[in-house]
Amino acid sequence: MTVSSLSPSPSAPSLSAPSPSTPSSLPQSPSSPSPLPPVPGVGGETGQDRPGVVELRLSAFAGHRGACFPLGPLTLFAGRSGSGKSTALRAYEALARLGGGAHLTEAFPDPGSCVPERARPDAQRRRGFRIGCTTDGPEGPVRLDVAVQAEPELRIVGERLTAGGVTLLQTALVDPSRPVVQAAWHTAGATPVTRGPLPDDVLGTALLPLRVAGKTDGQRRVLAAAEQTVVALRSVFACDPRPTRMRGAVPLGSGRLLPGCDNLADVLWRTRTECGRRHAQLVAAVRDGCVGSVADLLAEPLADGVVRAVLDRGDGIRTALGLLGDGELRYLALALVLFTGPGVLEVDPVAEVPAALQTLTVLADGFDRSLDPRQTTELVRLAARMCERGHIRLVGAVSDASRAAGVAGVTVVDLDRERS
Repeated sequence: MTVSSLSPSPSAPSLSAPSPSTPSSLPQSPSSPSPLPPVPGVGGETGQDRPGVVELRLSAFAGHRGACFPLGPLTLFAGRSGSGKSTALRAYEALARLGGGAHLTEAFPDPGSCVPERARPDAQRRRGFRIGCTTDGPEGPVRLDVAVQAEPELRIVGERLTAGGVTLLQTALVDPSRPVVQAAWHTAGATPVTRGPLPDDVLGTALLPLRVAGKTDGQRRVLAAAEQTVVALRSVFACDPRPTRMRGAVPLGSGRLLPGCDNLADVLWRTRTECGRRHAQLVAAVRDGCVGSVADLLAEPLADGVVRAVLDRGDGIRTALGLLGDGELRYLALALVLFTGPGVLEVDPVAEVPAALQTLTVLADGFDRSLDPRQTTELVRLAARMCERGHIRLVGAVSDASRAAGVAGVTVVDLDRERS
């Protein structure tokens, strides 16, 4: 698969990538965005009300070059070790952080590892990487592409937001001595294009609601496209259950699940009584993934204000989760994530947008780690059922996608095949 190249500019800083060719950089000075076509009617072509990311592009990122990956409600990246599964999820998480307004240093704590190994520096010794995504929702497909300079200093050197072939926002580095990029976005009023500086360490798309008034049709379309992109990216929960941290008792706290699921017992203490129907479904799912009979899953209080999670075996016997195997604990934790939502997980949803119009995306690296084939099959089936409802999406990495065969609604990206 390939991704369209951003328009070249000979004088712009080159973000070099592996041979055979060097990807073109974003233009040095943003040209006037294209004239706006008529604003479409209600919703995009797909009729989606909840924005979601439907494509991830890694034009030049770590070990990926010219990669374009389709994403569905449930997507599994498959491949052997070193094929780039974790790298793809890392890029998605970084885009999500940028969409939430995070600074580059938060999104890319180790920017050097994001630069393609064979990338050649330009005359100013600069190297970098390029990533992007496409979201779909009420505004139809909206593309976001970002070029980042990683060396000698971390900064955004170009960004482009497009919809329907129309460039709605374009930024580019003009003066390397200043910590800003020059931006141009549509107004489509008396002044068709507005230009101004934006900081070079924050995603411009996330800043548009603070800079665009929304007085003209053009401005409103720019805002709608930016909002769709931000909403689709922002509600992300990167989950990697750590069995060693889940085995012990924990103090009562916020009741919001941490990425490593360390506080699973605290969350169960809260959720078991909040929704009996959902908890019963969780128990049924746990029954499919754990050895022995399972009548209930609960947290019980101990001394000093701590709680521990246990399985009720139904015959007066309770098994502490600390006695379960790693695969059972990871299965149980991921099942809990699939049955909960932003109110229970440690995520940052868009407060200004109703929950009914947002979708939570779970990033699960090592989705099948420590699981036996039966557990993997059951967890994939559960994820497919939950993602079909529309309120949650999951992007996971697996070593073997054969357990997803025949499960409806699963998009499998075979990285071994992509690189063969």
